[in-house]
Amino acid sequence: MKPYLIKTPRAVKLIFKKLTWDIKTEKKEVFLTFDDGPTPDVTTFVLEQLRKYNAKATFFCIGKNVSLYPEILKAILAEGHSIGNHTNNHYNASKHKLAAYLENVTLAENTIAEHINFSTKLFRPPYGRISSKASKAIRRKGYTIIMWDVLSADFDTSISAEKCINNVIKNVTSGSVVVFHDSKKSYPVLKKALPVILEKLQTEGYSFSAI
Repeated sequence: MKPYLIKTPRAVKLIFKKLTWDIKTEKKEVFLTFDDGPTPDVTTFVLEQLRKYNAKATFFCIGKNVSLYPEILKAILAEGHSIGNHTNNHYNASKHKLAAYLENVTLAENTIAEHINFSTKLFRPPYGRISSKASKAIRRKGYTIIMWDVLSADFDTSISAEKCINNVIKNVTSGSVVVFHDSKKSYPVLKKALPVILEKLQTEGYSFSAI
């Protein structure tokens, strides 16, 4: 696995300032996000945990998973969460030509729109990788591109739940956008870490909002 940063450096945010890395807020709130769903059992678990803490979050959905599990997408929305586009097939922008990448974004957009009565205008590039041309084209379509301030690293099968918890708790500040994954790969860590993170942050006075 390639090295990754838990906390996005301020310099990166300044260089790529047309992307959204955190949310300006006067409240003590954080913005939890979940990538790669909807996934049976895993997304349902996440929804149950969020409900316990009156927490709202944003789910960046893969189009093909929406096609398979539209009822889970509808459950996300029914509980007051927001959703975003995460491409149709979890495309890595560095491995696909621009036209094919943008076509996959549109395919996900259309797939999601088939099951709900509005279009999401939030987008997160898989792996956090996006070219300047793709970024410009997607923003021209009216999307806000949401990156992150804190990476939980729940996708890393080599780390413990305790490490995941510390990644979040030690790096979160008001306005932080935090990344988790409601995927089968991340579930062994997520199921242990998420309840603890929610409890700890709530105890510290944070609320949880959707983007």
